[in-house]
Amino acid sequence: MFEMLRPAVLLLGLFTALTGLLYPAAVTGIAQVLFPAPANGSLIREGGRVVGSELIGQPFISPRYFWSRPSATAEHPYNGGSSGGSNWGPTNPNLREAVEERVAALRAADPDNREPIPADLVTASGSGLDPHISPAAAYYQASRVAHVRNIPVEQVRRLIEENTEGRDLGIFGEPRVNVLNLNLALDVQG
Repeated sequence: MFEMLRPAVLLLGLFTALTGLLYPAAVTGIAQVLFPAPANGSLIREGGRVVGSELIGQPFISPRYFWSRPSATAEHPYNGGSSGGSNWGPTNPNLREAVEERVAALRAADPDNREPIPADLVTASGSGLDPHISPAAAYYQASRVAHVRNIPVEQVRRLIEENTEGRDLGIFGEPRVNVLNLNLALDVQG
């Protein structure tokens, strides 16, 4: 019987070492050499301290800043440990109520803005952590941000253009604006 168990135990040990230790160590080492920023969370540093990640949204509530897409994470907004959508369908009254509250908040923050509100400012993404908004959502907020900061709206629009990322490889996804990067650029401008 031990003769039959010996090869099984040896193979278990070998494959545990290969797939549980050597392979992850090799992939981690290669990622650290070839893609150090993404491998370490795409952290954004300002003045030597970490202010966020390019991959996870953050709540911005001051009217001086561009607001992120709403978060669908439970209890704490933009909590990477509880990523997931709200699972509310288009006919769910909870979704309708949440969207109406978000629309009211956007209208109250900029009562002179009568433009249609882009959907990504009132609905959460599938992960609930999206760090990006559409260029339309950024342009919608430009007048509010410019007014509160007392800077020309054209200056704010230029910042949006400069911080708009194109499609990946020119064909995948949609143009988007990373809200944290845009707000950091805004702070540099004044």
